[in-house]
Amino acid sequence: MALRFAPVDDQSGWELFVLRNAPEALFQSWSWGDVQKRLGATVTRYGIFEKDKLIGVMQTVLVRARRGSFLHVRHGPIIDQHFSRAWKPAIAFLSEEAKRLGCWFVRVSPLLQETPASQALFRSLHARPAAIHRMDGEYCWVLDLDVSTDQLMSAMRKSTRYEIRHAEKEHVKVYSTQDPKYLKDFFSLYEATSSRHGFVPHTGIREEFSVFAKQKQAMLYVGKHEDKALASAIILYYGNQAIYHHGASVSNRASVSYAVQWEAIQEAKKRGMKVYNFWGIAPQDSPKHPWRGITLFKTGFGGRLVEYTHAQDIPVSPWYIFPRMVETVRRMVKGYD
Repeated sequence: MALRFAPVDDQSGWELFVLRNAPEALFQSWSWGDVQKRLGATVTRYGIFEKDKLIGVMQTVLVRARRGSFLHVRHGPIIDQHFSRAWKPAIAFLSEEAKRLGCWFVRVSPLLQETPASQALFRSLHARPAAIHRMDGEYCWVLDLDVSTDQLMSAMRKSTRYEIRHAEKEHVKVYSTQDPKYLKDFFSLYEATSSRHGFVPHTGIREEFSVFAKQKQAMLYVGKHEDKALASAIILYYGNQAIYHHGASVSNRASVSYAVQWEAIQEAKKRGMKVYNFWGIAPQDSPKHPWRGITLFKTGFGGRLVEYTHAQDIPVSPWYIFPRMVETVRRMVKGYD
């Protein structure tokens, strides 16, 4: 039976499919597509149909970068596991779209577990692992929330429990809100964090929070000590998880960052989330990775590692070699190897 690829404008149908087949796929959510549109990106939501049955979705973003244009399908495609035969025509369709748009390659990063089967799938699609570092939560730390609060506390690293209790003794207060006007505290801290760690700040955080908060899918946490904001976090709620997507802090002796995380974890549990996703961490075999410090912080709360397949590239132009070289050099210079 031939498959049909067509744009989708049914938000409820799209979300139902994503949440049923890949509830962790934040970047295939309808809200994330709306965030990208607000930022001026060209976003297209394709459905894969067999007759009239939706068997897959692919939210694409056209990326025009100095290193070369590409069609990006973050956390996708998502294809019903009973229709695995759709992978090859889906990649062929995306490749043709990329050529039509003047792109040099397609980048996909479906949240498939890293297994011999998933590796074999990408080999059969003539894809190659992207030269970028592990990002988009493909190598992440998650905390299961289906236990009591006391059990969560007891499973933490001893030093993390100490920091949380120290924050309580210091009378640290953590406030939460969905009102974008309070983002000023976050951005003040975020600017300081960026300068301290030497990373380029993410763009679109304000738009991201606004879109997700409107859908009751985001919360801003601000931790204060002696009425001064010292740590903040933006948590997204999608599917069965709460995602620690952005964080910011300044050095302090009151353990405010620990208090913010503990408050966010407890709220996620109250919301009925199955997991608290701390998002990306440094691979264990990369001792000089720039995320090493934040990894120690995140893993101190207890939890487990989840590893998905690395982002894959499908070249559609000989010029693909240029962005691959640029990304390889950047990865090595920044210490992600």
